[in-house]
Amino acid sequence: MLSDLLNVLYPPVCCGCRNLLGTGERVICTQCRHELALTNYHLYRETEAASKFSGRLELAFVSCFVYFSKSNIAQKLIHELKYKGQQQIGELFAYWYAADLKQVPALEQVDYVIPVPLHRRRLRERGYNQVDRFAQTLASALGATYNDTLLLRNSYRKTLTTKNKSERLGQAGGIFGLNPFSDTPPGHYLLVDDVLTTGSTLTQCGQVLSRIPGVKLSIVTMAMSV
Repeated sequence: MLSDLLNVLYPPVCCGCRNLLGTGERVICTQCRHELALTNYHLYRETEAASKFSGRLELAFVSCFVYFSKSNIAQKLIHELKYKGQQQIGELFAYWYAADLKQVPALEQVDYVIPVPLHRRRLRERGYNQVDRFAQTLASALGATYNDTLLLRNSYRKTLTTKNKSERLGQAGGIFGLNPFSDTPPGHYLLVDDVLTTGSTLTQCGQVLSRIPGVKLSIVTMAMSV
């Protein structure tokens, strides 16, 4: 009863275009979903995303859900997720992409899903890690354990979104580490983030996780910057 009243007073709108959601639509309208530019990277081993880690990180699998570019619908949605508290966007992206990822042989056995962490100061400022819902939903869909305590961000840095490639690469080193109080069992670790750009942050995280004996590592992100 209360939810019906709230829907009348505050009808749900699409997080992409701000138009009213129709019957059966949730979070994102059908039109905006159709505007998402899918990468289909899960179908191929050699991709632009995988090439960003060549010679830097040994990976079993790399993929990104959609392409991210200035003013496209993915950029708008991830902005809403990251800065406007619309965490359900990450959950919905994972729900959609999990249907494809469950068909990938390389992901038949994923043991742990690890989100790229925020520094505790950034986490207090924002109130949430924008990757969490995406990671949690993927873990559930893939039958894996979600672990957001194993990987730590040890230093607080200004956002990298305004930095060029060389500045990003220069800032990425040495800021992540393993939680000394967390178990580090062997297994297949799926590292997840919101947007793949230069790959520097994910490379640094992956290098830290690769220190775990017997680990196999894969990477999935919501989007890839083009």
